[in-house]
Amino acid sequence: MTAKMKGTHQSTQVLKMGNEKSQMTNVKSFLITAVWAILVLIAPSTIAQTQTPTPAPTPDFQGVIARQASLVSEFDVNGLKVIVKKREGSQTVAAGLFIRGGVGNITATNAGVEAFMLNVASEATASYPRDRMRKELARMGTVIGESVNYDYSALTMAATRTNFDRSWDVFTDVALHPAFTKEDVDLVKSRLVASLSDDEDEPDTFLQRLQEKVAYVGHPYLNRPEGTAATIGKLTADDLRAYHQQIMQTSHLLLVIVGDLDAAQLKPRIAATFGKLPRGEYKPQAAPQLAFTASTLDVTTRELPTNYIQGFYTAPPITSPDIFPMYVASSLLRDRVFEEVLVKRNLSYAPDAFLRTQAANIGGIYVTAVDANQAVRVMLNEITRLQRDPVSKDDITGIIAQFLTTYYIGQETNAAQAGSLAQYELIGGGWRNSLQFLEKLRAVTPADVQRVSQKYMKNIRFVVLGNPSAIDKTVFVGQTASESH
Repeated sequence: MTAKMKGTHQSTQVLKMGNEKSQMTNVKSFLITAVWAILVLIAPSTIAQTQTPTPAPTPDFQGVIARQASLVSEFDVNGLKVIVKKREGSQTVAAGLFIRGGVGNITATNAGVEAFMLNVASEATASYPRDRMRKELARMGTVIGESVNYDYSALTMAATRTNFDRSWDVFTDVALHPAFTKEDVDLVKSRLVASLSDDEDEPDTFLQRLQEKVAYVGHPYLNRPEGTAATIGKLTADDLRAYHQQIMQTSHLLLVIVGDLDAAQLKPRIAATFGKLPRGEYKPQAAPQLAFTASTLDVTTRELPTNYIQGFYTAPPITSPDIFPMYVASSLLRDRVFEEVLVKRNLSYAPDAFLRTQAANIGGIYVTAVDANQAVRVMLNEITRLQRDPVSKDDITGIIAQFLTTYYIGQETNAAQAGSLAQYELIGGGWRNSLQFLEKLRAVTPADVQRVSQKYMKNIRFVVLGNPSAIDKTVFVGQTASESH
């Protein structure tokens, strides 16, 4: 994700659009129910044998889902899908104008144009030149920023409820009437080119670039949404204006707003701004799924004190029922490799297992180690164990408790909820699916975890940055459990 930090006028991530200090009533009730569900799942077994346990009430997940859904309104404004979630008492508002399509909108020659366009747009507009915009945003404590990923991008706003009206005026002007002055374009271009040019200087960043080239060969994701120093360097102010005109069609956009606002009162304001855009004829295209047919190893030579290693496999998208047992399987793998690689053997300070949430998805393992062969052998053994030996229900219960606590704390802000609604609306089969997370995760069984481990954790592709002579290829792509399923 690209990011731009400049005082109060800064980038925000799609899933974290701003900060919010107040604890919201609706999220509290949701968290209380979630925590209660966890407590039911992990009820202690230390009650004296003479006591008769009292059955715990079954959490009303459907009731929670229904209550949350009742807070959301959706409507159409000249082809623009709008989602508004009301959170009574909230002192902040988060808004995001999301552009559908992600890297499907770009090519190898103009990669990064969408990110560049949004970045420059938030510098200045026809009504708010740069100095005036900065002063206005600073005065209100409003943050306007942008973010991009493989599947969509966003222009975002976080504002206080008190200053929402004025902030909305600035936000819509940024979206609809960016200035694209040569000065602003040149300033942002120099900043982006400098940032993209040093990708190979930092080993972890370079490792991700290597992973992308291997994982996404022949796939639209090979065109990075942030672009490259070469592609950004060739783009002009005229290119950004033309792209802005092309993309600003209501069929190509999604608007999400979360806060203590009334959807009926917002609708005419949206119609007076975004509703005046042309409708266009954009039709979303599903991202092709990735398919790895064999394990591979790509080693890039670099003189480093340790070897940087990432192995990755295909994973289900968030629309698939398999994503929920994969959340559990990946979390179990993360905990196990931490224990085996770091705690027991001290082979690395940062072993990890990950699972992403892309439309064309991957999961994998990561480690930095001097003894790369032993570290990877241990990690592959843990994958084999997940595939061969059913996990216990207690293991799943602990992972779910851990995962849900982190997840719902992360959902406390309006920005996070706006990001979640948008993600599921754009690539997750509809915003209502974002409310099913708790119930679906609770239904995961040991058999589910073993099944998805066998189905997805195979044909692992490795990229290594470090010393080729320290790498035994047979460890990485030799006979493993992944080849036996």
